[in-house]
Amino acid sequence: MLLLIFTVYDSSAQEPSKSDSAKTKISMKGLFQARYAVGFNKDIDLNGLHHSDGKATSNGFDIKRARLQFLAKISDRTDVVLLLNLADFKSDPKNKVLENAYLTYKWDSHLNLKVGQFRPAFGLEDMYPVDVIKSMDYSNQYTAFGNNGWQSFQIGASVYGDFKGEIPVRYEVSVVNGNNRNQIMDNNNGKHFSSRIELGIQKSLNVKLGLNGGIGSVSGSEVYATGLDLSGIIPLAKKWSLDLEMEGKQGNNHTFFYGLDSASRVGNVNQYQMRGIYVLPNLRYAINYNRLSSLEFSCRYEYFDQDFKHTGNPRQTWTPMISAEFLKAYSARIQLGLSIDRYKKNIKGSSQYNNELFIVQVQSRL
Repeated sequence: MLLLIFTVYDSSAQEPSKSDSAKTKISMKGLFQARYAVGFNKDIDLNGLHHSDGKATSNGFDIKRARLQFLAKISDRTDVVLLLNLADFKSDPKNKVLENAYLTYKWDSHLNLKVGQFRPAFGLEDMYPVDVIKSMDYSNQYTAFGNNGWQSFQIGASVYGDFKGEIPVRYEVSVVNGNNRNQIMDNNNGKHFSSRIELGIQKSLNVKLGLNGGIGSVSGSEVYATGLDLSGIIPLAKKWSLDLEMEGKQGNNHTFFYGLDSASRVGNVNQYQMRGIYVLPNLRYAINYNRLSSLEFSCRYEYFDQDFKHTGNPRQTWTPMISAEFLKAYSARIQLGLSIDRYKKNIKGSSQYNNELFIVQVQSRL
């Protein structure tokens, strides 16, 4: 058995030399994101849950994210990254708050190592932070595949790199526990193995094709996930451009399967599969007038079914949004949008119920 041990030394036991201290550089970044939301249905609360008695909290202010990121550059090859979301303290912080906590070692542009808690690359939405997303938040399928251990914050290791050429290639191969972030230990002996290959198929329009695939073992059952995504930027006029994203995924929904009572299960975990697709066009007008950098108009369409091999209850979501960007790189941003959910059938007392939510969101990147 091969045992890897990562040790942090107490500074009182071994004082770093002045030369070592001079080489270490620590930087800090932050994100503040708050919103006001109001629902159009008095029976549906802000989390989308239906209340038969009509006593639902359908409007309110919320601090969505209050993040602090610390980057310690230990050497020209080694970095340590910590990311905290202090807004998670507003509820039970168990298995929350700490988001990223990983070390990277860079040999060269072709081969690098990452170990700790991070977001494994398994889709287009893993390639950028939430504060630059072209919609109000990540998609429904991102949340579902994250709950099943393929996306969002997981504990494990990965190798990644890129190759320049006529068709640039970017890759990442990951192995993670697959039971989500901040766990004391893995809850079974199985692991999630996943990979992503991104091809730059058109340079002038920045068109990228992503291929994602993974296999794993959960409580003795074999599981899989696969996906395909496409993105690009189409210039329309001097100040107008269209950013376009499309992504589709399919895989086992083992979280849903093991969450059911054993008497309610029909077949094994292979019979419980989810799939989804979204299309996100974003029209951008670059103003660059005083502090106002741009206006953006987007409308994401999503289709997601958490159990399409059985009865299923497909969810369709439309998210039209207007966004004003101030300064540069979304340093300050105001977003106004709607989240419109439609289900094949409404289920009383559950979150599977048609609803509409209006959101005003502000953010600042520090």
